[in-house]
Parts: sequence; C-alpha cells; structure tokens
Amino acid sequence: MQRDRVIQAVAGAVVVGGAAASAVVVPNLVEDAQRHTLRYTDASVENAPPIVALGTAIGALRGLIVDWLWIKVNMMQDEGLYYDILEDARLITKLQPRFAPVWTFHGHNMAYNLSVQTNTPQERWEWVRKGIDLVRNEGLRYNPNELLLYKDLAFWLDHKVEGVSDDAHPLYKREFAKEWHDLLGEPPRSWDERTAWMQAMADAPTSLEVLVDINPQAAEVVQKLRDELGPLLPPEADPLSPELLRMLAMLDAIEGASYTARTLDLAGMLESGGDLVMGKLSELRNDESLQAGWDALLAQMRSQVLRDRYNMDPVLMAEYTRDLGPIDWRHPQAHALYWARTGGKKAERRLREEKIHHAINTDRQQLHSLQDLARGGRVMYDPFNPVPPGRFPEPDFIDTTQQMFDDLYLKYYDARGMGGETFLEFIKNFLGHNIRVAFRQGEIERAQKLYEKLDDRFGRGAFPPNPMYSRPLEVFVREIGRDEYDRQPYVALSDVLGALRYAFRIGIGQDRPEVFEEALSFANEVTEYFRTHDDMDFDSKLGTARMRDLVGRLSQSVPMAFVQLMSDPTVPLEERATIWAQVDDLEPQLRVRTWDQIRPWLVAEIDNGPLAGKVNVDEAFPEPPGMEAWRAQLAAEALRNQQQLDAGQGAGVERTGDR
Repeated sequence: MQRDRVIQAVAGAVVVGGAAASAVVVPNLVEDAQRHTLRYTDASVENAPPIVALGTAIGALRGLIVDWLWIKVNMMQDEGLYYDILEDARLITKLQPRFAPVWTFHGHNMAYNLSVQTNTPQERWEWVRKGIDLVRNEGLRYNPNELLLYKDLAFWLDHKVEGVSDDAHPLYKREFAKEWHDLLGEPPRSWDERTAWMQAMADAPTSLEVLVDINPQAAEVVQKLRDELGPLLPPEADPLSPELLRMLAMLDAIEGASYTARTLDLAGMLESGGDLVMGKLSELRNDESLQAGWDALLAQMRSQVLRDRYNMDPVLMAEYTRDLGPIDWRHPQAHALYWARTGGKKAERRLREEKIHHAINTDRQQLHSLQDLARGGRVMYDPFNPVPPGRFPEPDFIDTTQQMFDDLYLKYYDARGMGGETFLEFIKNFLGHNIRVAFRQGEIERAQKLYEKLDDRFGRGAFPPNPMYSRPLEVFVREIGRDEYDRQPYVALSDVLGALRYAFRIGIGQDRPEVFEEALSFANEVTEYFRTHDDMDFDSKLGTARMRDLVGRLSQSVPMAFVQLMSDPTVPLEERATIWAQVDDLEPQLRVRTWDQIRPWLVAEIDNGPLAGKVNVDEAFPEPPGMEAWRAQLAAEALRNQQQLDAGQGAGVERTGDR
C-alpha cells in the first residue's frame, strides 16, 4: 500500500513537472515555428465552420476521405461533369481548408469551366464572380500566406474580367464596375484627393458603434437616418445596411455626372416626390450641416464592407493609391494589382528558393496590371447606361511602371533561371507602346526620349548592338503600331483617342487645323483597317462580334475623345473653354452631340473646386444652339428602338405559341 502511494506521488509530481515545463517550452516552440514559418499561416482562423473541427477530429481518416474525393473529382472532370464536381470540391475545401490547390481548382472550375457551359452573358458572370469570391473571401481567409492563391486570383481578374478572351467580357466589365461603384461611388478626380479619400477609409473605426461613440457629427447622421429614413423602408430593412451605400451612389449619379439620368430628368422626379425614399435621402445628404458626419459615416461603412465582404485591407488600398497612382477601384486591373502586390508582401517570408518562380510570376502580374492602368486606368461609368464603362489613358501610371520594372529587375537579377532577364521583354513592349502613344498625342520630345532609352537598352547600346531602333521615330511608330493591332486589336482605340486628344488641344486650341485633319485621317485609316479585317463577320456563341464592336467604338472615337478631354480637370479650364468656343469650325455638331454628357462634369468640377462662385459654367461653356432638336431626335430614336424590340419579343412569343 505504501509503495503504491509513493508511485502515485511520483507520477503526480512528474505530471505537474511536465505541465510546468511545457508552460515554459511550448511558447518558445510556437515562437520558433512562427519565426521559421513552420506553421500553415501567420494567422489563425476564428469561427471556423463545424465541419472544419470535425475534419480535424477524425485525424488520419480525413486524408483517406479527401484522397477518395480527389480521385472522384478528377474522373468527373475528365468526363466534363463540371456541375457534378461542385459538391465534392466544396467538401474537400471544408475537410482540408489549409490545402491551397483545392481552392484554386474549385475557383477555376467555376470561373472558366462552368461559366462557358451557360447560355447567357449574365449566367456566365455569376459563375465567374462565384469563382473569384470563393478564393478571395474564403480561400485566402484560411490561407493568408499562400502565394499561389494570390497569383491565380490576380490572373483571373486580369485575364477573365478585364481581358477580351471571353465573349461576355463587356458584361463582366460593366457588372464589376457596378459592384464597386455601388460600394465606393464616384472617386475624386485628382491623385492627391483620391489618396486622401482612401486614407479616410483606412483610418476609420472598426465598427459603427465605435464611430458613434467618438464622433458626435456622425452620430447625428446615424440618428436622422434611423428616425427619418427608417420609417420609409420595409419593416425588416436596416437604414444603415450596405444598401445605403448603393442608394447614395445612385443619388450622386442622378444629381451629378450621369448623362442618362439627366436625359431622363431623374433629378426632377426626386424633386417632385416621385420616390419618397430617395427624396428623403437626398434631403439628408445635401444638408450642409451634416457633411462632416456623412464623410465619417461613409468612410466607416465602406471600410467595414471592404474588410467583411471582400477580405480587403483599406490600409493597403490607401498605401497602393498613394504610392502607385490614382487607382480607380472600379477597374478590374486595380484589384489584380492589389492581390498580386499583397500576395508578394504576405508570402515573402515563407517563400523557398526553389519556389522563386512563383514570386516572379506574381510580380510580373503587378507590372502587367500597371501597364493596363496606364493604357486605360481612367474609368468613366454611368450606372444608368447599359454600355460598358469607358476606358481612358492614365499617364501617371507610366512612371510608376518604369520604376517598378527597375526595382524588380534588380530584385531578381541573381534569381535562379535568369529571373531578372524574364522582365526585359515586358519593358521593351511597354516602352514601345508608350512611344507610340506619346507620338500620337504630339509629345514628340517625350516620345524621342523614350525611343532613345529603348535604343540604349535593346538597340545600339545592347551587346551585341542591334540597329533595329536606329530607324526614324515616325517609321518605328507606324510599323510597331500595325504589328500590335494584329496582336491586341483594342490597343488601336487608345492610339486613336490619344491622337484626337492632341488634335483638339493643338489643332483647335492653338488654331492649327492641319494637325486636326491629320489626326482625323489617322482615325479614319485605323477604322478602315479594322472594317476590312478578315474577322469582321465573325459572331461568337453569345452573338457578340468583337471586330464589329471595335469598329463601332472607333467610329465614335471623335465624340469619345472630346468628352474625355472636356471633362479632364488636369487640362486648364481656360484651354477647354477656348476649344469649346472654336470646335464647331472644324467639327460641326460635335458640341450638340456631347453637351449633355460634358456639362455635369464641368458643374461638379467647378462647384466643388477653388473656382466655386467665381466662374459661371454657362458663360464659359455656353449651351450650343439646337439642343432641343437634338434631344427630341434622341428621344424619338429611343422610342423607335423600344417599339422594334417590343415587336420582336411579341413575335417571338407568338411563334412559340404556334408550335
């Protein structure tokens, strides 16, 4: 008996000693594992679904189940049973949430395989969006340090949404712009203003409750929304839900820059009480005494939605806007840039030398996104117009792209597989494109400097020397342009718009009509080139015709370039007023065709800037004669088109009945 008690006492002492020792040793082990990146991620996932805990509890059996599911999924994929894969793939993500390949497999299956099995563009978009949401909102929460997830997500946004390989891409661009416009609204115009706008979201409190406690002005707005707007909503609706952000975006468009809303006189409908909810919201939003509170409330609500719904960090979004350029988050390439850059930051500590090619590919995506933003990063979006959002060059990204190339070339110079050399073809193409753009915009001196840089790096300054870039600048521009048009047809539109922009500023603003005529000749030449293209008559499965669409946009390039120029606050107002007064001499009726689109931008710019109260928009930019007749013509055409559409739908229903 005595011996048993001694054994028990010793065993108890050992247990106590072991527990005490573990209390000292385990934290150090965890710290070492964290420091040497031996854990799956640098952050744990809270509130994981019960199936995840169950998967952990069944231990080794989980591996056998997952192996069987993977074999089954691969067999179904070989047979093209993409829809049947969904449930099994979803179960794998729950049993092995830390296994990154299943997230990319499942997301790619939705965005690429399932989407193209559908019959309408809208159905396609739903599957593309689901694939993106899966990786962004779920996969990356479980695997915040997994570089491949960031790389694939960025590529999908670039290739599938912003690219033109999918016949439904115009709808993707519009739906993406709509989603982010509903959340963030129309961004400020200048780079500094846009940076401050994003920084306000980065600095916002983490919850509405905290905001109300620390900001009396925001608390007043919240109370008014609950007391005055809440009773007008359905009983279950929350006046402070994200739906408020969508309604405010619509309200700003109605009262601001939406050409369609102006044509339909939606603002007049609000004033006459046509919509009680929007009318009350307009009253509260335009109350001067509440503006500071509104600013704080919107920053907090947007910040919270970014974190909760989109798994995006407003601090990083503000940082990237400050450092890289005036990012418009309604552009898919802005998000491709965000995820590629964030992935590089999050995965850098955990990257092994043998996986360096993944980092190179992810950073290459950054460069590609910046290049695309330089070509068309300025978005013009009208939420009431069903056409895809407009794209215009954003030159601020050019210098950023060149600087990033220099940084990445040095970063990977000694990487295995000639890592730095893999960026050379990119910068060669990028410089060639911007030489052409600068030349077409009349910036000959800048184009010549870029051409000399290209020659120094890849021409006569290279080893061995290459005489390719010793040709005259204008010859190089003409030859490289045609080559790129065949590879990337939509580049032609940016060339034409750039040439026309220069023509308006110099040909009309400085009274040099020969410059304007030369730009028009170039635009007509490019349009005719594509009008006679071999693929002109090709229709896709969805009924879209890419070349005809491009020719249609090229044929409208003159008014497009004029609207973009006249609404650009970086061009001095006096210069724009001069162009406005003289443009009819060379391009009659252009002012009539574009006035209703331009005026809201000018009003917003002047009323919200330092010239408020000093410049009268209607005196500086008088309404051209003939506007009433033009509006009546547009209304008649819209009615005629609607009648034809209704007649076609009716005929279709009748034929269905006959069968």
